[in-house]
Amino acid sequence: MTTIGVEEEYLLLDPVTGLPVPQADKVRAAAGVGHLVTDQEVQYELLQAQVEVATPVCDTLEEVGGHLLRLRHAVGVAAEEHGCRIGVCGTPPLRHGRPIAVTDQARYRAMVTLAPQLVAEQLVNGTHVHVAVPDREAGVQVLNRIRFRLPTLTAMAANSPLWDGHDTGFASWRTVIFSRWPVSGMPPHFEDAADYDRRVERLQESGLISDTGQLYWQARLSATYPTIEVRCPDVQLRADEAVMLAAIIRALVETSLAEAAAGTPLPDCAPELLQAAMWHAARFGLGDTLIDPDGRPHRAGDVLYEFLRHVAPALDASGDSRQVTSLIHRLLQDGTGADRQRAALAHGGLRAVTELISAQSTMP
Repeated sequence: MTTIGVEEEYLLLDPVTGLPVPQADKVRAAAGVGHLVTDQEVQYELLQAQVEVATPVCDTLEEVGGHLLRLRHAVGVAAEEHGCRIGVCGTPPLRHGRPIAVTDQARYRAMVTLAPQLVAEQLVNGTHVHVAVPDREAGVQVLNRIRFRLPTLTAMAANSPLWDGHDTGFASWRTVIFSRWPVSGMPPHFEDAADYDRRVERLQESGLISDTGQLYWQARLSATYPTIEVRCPDVQLRADEAVMLAAIIRALVETSLAEAAAGTPLPDCAPELLQAAMWHAARFGLGDTLIDPDGRPHRAGDVLYEFLRHVAPALDASGDSRQVTSLIHRLLQDGTGADRQRAALAHGGLRAVTELISAQSTMP
């Protein structure tokens, strides 16, 4: 079975005001005290109001879900010890008028020098799914195929509608914020692994990026692991929603590997249309149309069901179909995280949103 791993980013929020608080160093240290997590599992992020966690390499969805709940619990308890809560939202509902302190590492200090305003607004949190691939050559072929499905994944995972106390009108405002960096958005088509490496090397030689960590494409080859890393989803309200995304992304990678081996032609969708499709998905989530891999608009539910049909054999092979189908039905019934944040805002204001994004963090 193809292995997977999941990274999640959380905000640290004041439980009364809902504002981000710069307690990451203390929370990260406290999370490891009870021996529930290791240093590698709770990691630094750019800003001191953020914490990142990473599961070990997993074979099954049960493993992914168990590790995410353990990590959410450990970080949540550590946050409570320091007077804050974790918030599982792609963007903070409220922000301070002044920038949050940057984590004291050389690459982060360099980012502040390069783009201070972008760093100040980089309070964004995602779910990153790593899926093992046989080698980098296979990984590039997978990248070329999954890019047509990234808008649908973005719409499914939208959980960042609020910014500075108001509704942005976007289901995933995080997607828009991240698109402002020099190398971001939809990954381009690559001829092969040598082409990928050559083009990344030119970006570094030009000084436009300082390291491969600044390849902010929505999907990329991991520089550390033999994996494809899919980065387009917002962090999810519930752990089982992150598990659902991990299952679908693994199935998509496996399907793409099979298609590449069979020589299946790539969809015919121009890069500018694909980029616009990502913007459209971030704007509307599942509440309007989505653009299919051939560049045609359809009802979001129809595109989602076609996506599931596309990956169904891989889900069946891994034994994940029943769990994923159940979670998809709940998603369509209850809405995305963005839909639920908006409902909380309408019924109880920003305080209700803060309660939602904090209370759901440890739900299965």
